[in-house]
Amino acid sequence: MNGTQATADCEAVLETIGEAVICDRSFLEEILVGVVGRGHVLLEDVPGTGKTLTARTVATALGLSFSRIQFTPDLLPADVTGTHIFNEQDREFEFSEGPIFANIVLADEINRAPPKTQAALLEAMEEGQVTVDGATRQLPDPFFVIATQNPVEQEGTFPLPEAQIDRFLVKTEMGYPDEAGEVELLRRRAGRETTSPSVESILEPEQVATLRRVPETIRVDDDLLEYIAALSRGTRTDGRVETGVSPRGTQRLFEAARAYAVIVGREYVTPDDIKRVAKPVLAHRLVLTPDATVNGVEKERIIESVLESVPVPTIE
Repeated sequence: MNGTQATADCEAVLETIGEAVICDRSFLEEILVGVVGRGHVLLEDVPGTGKTLTARTVATALGLSFSRIQFTPDLLPADVTGTHIFNEQDREFEFSEGPIFANIVLADEINRAPPKTQAALLEAMEEGQVTVDGATRQLPDPFFVIATQNPVEQEGTFPLPEAQIDRFLVKTEMGYPDEAGEVELLRRRAGRETTSPSVESILEPEQVATLRRVPETIRVDDDLLEYIAALSRGTRTDGRVETGVSPRGTQRLFEAARAYAVIVGREYVTPDDIKRVAKPVLAHRLVLTPDATVNGVEKERIIESVLESVPVPTIE
């Protein structure tokens, strides 16, 4: 698959999802950056904004299998990965796959599960495999996690450890629809037949796997590599930050910029591509100082100040 075809496929997917999900195009682009960039996406938003519909629609448009896991405090790792069940007819144990065995997995309210269950998802996200009773099993390819958490209600939750947050390529939020969008939701609600609009599959799993390899062909000049590294290093020297972006985060910014270049139809990365994906890729990786946390400093504002302070390379 060449870059032109990849961009056309991305545009078709975005248009198809946009017909069913009422949201800003930039939100859908950030999710697609996660898909194309071989990463995972964390959605932090209040209930009722359409996160589940978005995940299901993305899976359908990409022609991929979909599974939803509702995380609760009593959820066990085996409830996610699967377990061995005794087959009385054959007199032997057989492995029963858990909901993690799907191309796109919606981990709903992931911060409600205990750390042990969150850790079971961590191996799947990083390695594309799960280990049950000492046996390692490969997950479907492609494999993509869309996790959600409610930023408002924190009672009875288990905050994600920094190591797991770092595994998400993109963290974004859907936000409330504008007035026209909310009116459209009411129109759909008026007729139950169109409450949850359906979409057609645009791609096949093999095409998605090929699409995820296209960013490897995108050119990134040396001065942009230096720019990406400078942005990450800038987060580590900010007085409001206790722990800045890790080297893994630097690599993820590089990968996300290439993925975004594919989506918008370029064979090379520009400074604007890097700036476009910087906040959704870097902000959630910051650990603020206690003073900054108490004062309500927003991580996105820190990324903005770093973007303003680091000189932007000029394209010749």
